[in-house]
Amino acid sequence: MLQFQTQTEQYWTEEFEITQEDMEFLFSVFLEEEKPLSSQEIAQRFIRYRVEQEAQTLRRQIERGTLFQPKDTYEVGQSLVFPALDYAIGEVIGKRAGNNPEHGEFSVIQVTFEDGEAREFASDLKTAHALNLDATVDLRAVSLSTADESSLLSNYGDDIIYLIEERMKREPDVVYFAGRWFLKSLLATIGVAHLHLAEAVLVMHEGGPIDTSNILKEIDLPQEINPRLQSFSLDYALFHDGRFDEVGPSGKVLWYLREMEPEEVLTVPERLKYQPIDYDWRVMTDELALLEQEIDDELSNLRSPVHPAEAVTFSLNFPHRRTGTLPLNSHLRHLFPTAYEAPRVLTTLVDGQTGEEMSGWVVREHRFVYGLTDFYRRHKLPVGTYVAVRRTDDPSRVVIDFNAHRPRTEWIRLAVPGQNRRLQFENHKRAIGAEYDDLMILGADDLKGVDALWVSGDTTQKGLAELMRDLINELSRLNPQRTVHAKTIYSAVNVVRRCPPGPIFATLVARPEFEHAGGPYWRVAQT
Repeated sequence: MLQFQTQTEQYWTEEFEITQEDMEFLFSVFLEEEKPLSSQEIAQRFIRYRVEQEAQTLRRQIERGTLFQPKDTYEVGQSLVFPALDYAIGEVIGKRAGNNPEHGEFSVIQVTFEDGEAREFASDLKTAHALNLDATVDLRAVSLSTADESSLLSNYGDDIIYLIEERMKREPDVVYFAGRWFLKSLLATIGVAHLHLAEAVLVMHEGGPIDTSNILKEIDLPQEINPRLQSFSLDYALFHDGRFDEVGPSGKVLWYLREMEPEEVLTVPERLKYQPIDYDWRVMTDELALLEQEIDDELSNLRSPVHPAEAVTFSLNFPHRRTGTLPLNSHLRHLFPTAYEAPRVLTTLVDGQTGEEMSGWVVREHRFVYGLTDFYRRHKLPVGTYVAVRRTDDPSRVVIDFNAHRPRTEWIRLAVPGQNRRLQFENHKRAIGAEYDDLMILGADDLKGVDALWVSGDTTQKGLAELMRDLINELSRLNPQRTVHAKTIYSAVNVVRRCPPGPIFATLVARPEFEHAGGPYWRVAQT
């Protein structure tokens, strides 16, 4: 059978590159279709274009000579076309008998090509050969249908799309938004008046979210403009205007007025700000390293599991409980919607206890989800509660839950502002109606007093060590063994400064003022 070069793996994975001719073809597609295209749609058109180019080349070459097949007989002076050599044209300049017992009698022709190269080929072969064509093939009817476009896209689409996107980024007239490309020079004109109208529409809807089609209903764009181009042009204009935020998940464009978004998603809450501390992670014991993975703080930069779970449970720490957020840690981040461009993605959080829906904001850059203040307060969840997160069939809806039971009065650690700006701890009875990690649980009655002890500027391991020494001394008073679990130290530190487990655990090992008491327990060394 005749196989196109564009049907081979080598062509798409080794030889294919985007040429200026390809770009001119694509620009003509944009001009003709008047609609933005995704990378995959562009790849489909490139594949179709390249295959048709090859088909046209073949048809032209066939008109100049005979298609070479090893089974046929050729004479000196005859012009031949060689598909396996990119349809090169060659003239037979000599002929001799072949000598190979495996093939019986055959001939060898000498062929010179247009570039001057001379080669020899077997002809008059009686045995089967891959270059022989089915006698029913109509060479002059070869067209696009010869190539399986969907198969090519499936097999080589990733490589093709990568090259397309890299080239498109370098084209000054090409614009991109929400997974689609178009020409800037062909965009519909969106003026200042249109943008003011869009702002007014969002104000009427309490800031948003609103999809582009509903904004377009209030904006008078010429009806002869392709509807998809209208949407893309308005999206592009809104995206480049600081008043508007695109907050939809991947595949869905939603707009919100930035000034009406919660302050906590525009500016990282103070409780979640971390000033990185330089430390040597290599000093940590295997036991402490496992504890770091168990805590899975979003600042620990742990790798996500190869096979993510549909539901994940984590222990709520003080900073997230105080700010009404949850972490986008290595196990949780895949459960929440992503976006093409949006730094903040609006999502729906569902209370697993009541079914009530809440607006949530996924702030991927800073690794947290905002919108759970009322949820935490409504159910009176303490620090250390095991919070469960599970996905639904709708990627933009996520269930937030916990294992509830009838409130039981239990002893827990209470954070209390002490003298000399130091945090103290006391054991108090509190009614708890949720399962919790007893190593992480904390309470605080005087939140304003505790907030006043917050530390944000010290980035030294020494400063962290001094804070840890004070906290371990305080916590050890509540334990007859006068020791403190490493997870409890992590939980306590995060009441007054944001810090992942790594620097805390490394400080326990590296600093002489801390003494290992066996297992995951530590104490301040006696001097």
